[in-house]
Amino acid sequence: MPSAGREDVVPSLFPKSSLDGTLDDMDNPTVTTPALQQIQSHHTVTDPSGQELETSKSQLKTTPEKYEHGWRRIVRNFSPSWFSVTMGTGIVSLIFITIPWKADWLHYLGIVFFVLNVCLFSLAFMASILRYTIWPEIWTVMIQDATNSLFLGTVPMGFATIIEMWIFVCVPAWGEWAVYFAWALWMLDSIVAVLVTVSLGVLLMSASHQRSLDSITAAQLLPIAATLVAAGTGAEVAAILPNPQHALGTIIASYIMWGMATPMALITLVVYYQRLALHKMPPREIIVSAFLPLGPLGFGGYTILYLGKQAARVFPQTGTIDPLAGQIAYVLGFFISLIMWSNGLIWFAFALAAIHKSRPFPFNMGWWGFTFPLGVYACSTILIGEEMPSLFFRVLGTIFGVAVILLWIVIALGTARGAWSGELFHAPCLANLKRQQESAERASSEEEKSLGVTSRSSASKGTLLTPQRSPEGRSAPDIDG
Repeated sequence: MPSAGREDVVPSLFPKSSLDGTLDDMDNPTVTTPALQQIQSHHTVTDPSGQELETSKSQLKTTPEKYEHGWRRIVRNFSPSWFSVTMGTGIVSLIFITIPWKADWLHYLGIVFFVLNVCLFSLAFMASILRYTIWPEIWTVMIQDATNSLFLGTVPMGFATIIEMWIFVCVPAWGEWAVYFAWALWMLDSIVAVLVTVSLGVLLMSASHQRSLDSITAAQLLPIAATLVAAGTGAEVAAILPNPQHALGTIIASYIMWGMATPMALITLVVYYQRLALHKMPPREIIVSAFLPLGPLGFGGYTILYLGKQAARVFPQTGTIDPLAGQIAYVLGFFISLIMWSNGLIWFAFALAAIHKSRPFPFNMGWWGFTFPLGVYACSTILIGEEMPSLFFRVLGTIFGVAVILLWIVIALGTARGAWSGELFHAPCLANLKRQQESAERASSEEEKSLGVTSRSSASKGTLLTPQRSPEGRSAPDIDG
């Protein structure tokens, strides 16, 4: 048996022609190239014993150019933070409706913003579905990102503003079926909000890496606020339900959600204040997040007061607890609301000081943090003014509301300009995707090297053990063996 050369024993593991053919066929936009795209190319390798071994290699490609242009770039970089646009637009529509001094033109402007908000939410929701359908691995890196995942809380909050406007605009116009439709939408929103609050809390506690205190921002409040906003929406749904028992169940569920979210929000504010005291102001790029504490404090106060108002109406009808229970809930709700509103004043002063100290700061999607927190704080101020009643609070709430409307105009123009140029379509979590790709490429390279070394070692051993012919024609073992 003639001695086999190494070239005959170990053929090329990955022929260039087969790789080129594989890469040339990758024109399908649904293939997730930027995020650890794996295409299994199977090859056979003959070992010295004559058996064929099947091997596979992950073919990883860098992000193709087509993913960096057109609709693919927009969809790939469409992060959950874009739902903050629907939150800001929704709260503006509510401000037009809740301003104490009613006028037809304010009502029609509210309807215009309501329709605009429905369109924006629909577009954002479809873009998100498209993003995670075409590139499902982006969902994994997004949910694991300590900052980007927090903006999932903006989805149920943006949807809640649509439900509230449905209550104020569509229910009076369309009657009973619109009432139960709003009730069903609220149930869906509440389920999603609670899931976001609980799941992101669990992910935060079970993260594989530790976080330092200076990395904590007020954005930690976003998933918590989602449940709080669902509770406030439930109070408004209870006000329109014709069946007292249905209204009672909605009120109790809303109280439960308020109890789930409000203490957690207060605990988070303590941690955030400690972060500010020890590590000073957040970076300029996220300084607008200093306004976020106004959200749970403002809407938390609004919710507990509105729930007390509905409890005073529904509890006597259903004979719940005691004839005085509803009035007690209302009185306690008012004072708790006033206390939370007062605490919001401190955080409002902190936010203004932070903005003044950090100016100028660049425009980004974080600017939408101006609108919703200040908007719900304005709604809480107006409601307190109506229940006292107090002209001072009604005027102050209207001033806050007008400020939110003006801020919305400025931020909407900046967002439109940034969206048109493409500057705002940037998802930071995609950087994690790139790091995973590089790690997988290194692992694949090391595996290939290890396989090559093993094959060469086996080939050498097989050559040394090959029987050799003696001059007499007899087979003699290789003395090197």
